[in-house]
Amino acid sequence: MNTTQRLTLAGGFVVLAGVASVLAAPELPDPLVTHWNAAGEPDGTMAKGPALALVPALTAVLVALLALAPRIDPLGENVESFRPTYDWFIVVFTAFMFVVHAGIIAFNLGYRFDFTLLVLGAVAVLFYGVGELLTRAEPNWFVGIRTPWTLSSEAVWERTHELGGRLFKLTAVVSLIGLFFGEYAVYFLVVPALLTAGITVGYSYYCYQQLEGERGSSSDAGI
Repeated sequence: MNTTQRLTLAGGFVVLAGVASVLAAPELPDPLVTHWNAAGEPDGTMAKGPALALVPALTAVLVALLALAPRIDPLGENVESFRPTYDWFIVVFTAFMFVVHAGIIAFNLGYRFDFTLLVLGAVAVLFYGVGELLTRAEPNWFVGIRTPWTLSSEAVWERTHELGGRLFKLTAVVSLIGLFFGEYAVYFLVVPALLTAGITVGYSYYCYQQLEGERGSSSDAGI
């Protein structure tokens, strides 16, 4: 399967979301429940028209931007080196958005389930995809953990993304475990995600300083 086919598959999820909106619209109330709290209780609504159009339209825009990014990235040739993984992440992302959209429609059609747990489970799968993408990402300007230190050193980029990929996958696993803890499940996602963000940024700085120290020691030894 090539890039065109993978992006077509991603576009298929966008189309499915749009079709679901059109088919379900006559049976749906107005407004629609579109927000739930951590306990899975509905606490926000939106007018039916915008609610049904929002996810398909937003997903279509994001897919277009993600498809365009490698073409305008000055380091686009690096993206090509992990392009299959990049494309499959786009597919996973569009599938995630479709699941969220389908969940909103199903809930408003009268099917009762814990929407928050549905989203958390879907996010866990998405995070695993992020982890897989990070472990394969080469330096570029659009995808990855882009700190001043990763963008200044390929070695720092590689080490940081190796760690970041593992941490995102671990976050995904912890998040799935959290689904068994009801209203506390959200903390099994948010806390590890925040820790992952902080650790990877701090680690990129640490690696950069370590490499600078090694270079300094090598320069001194050569004097």
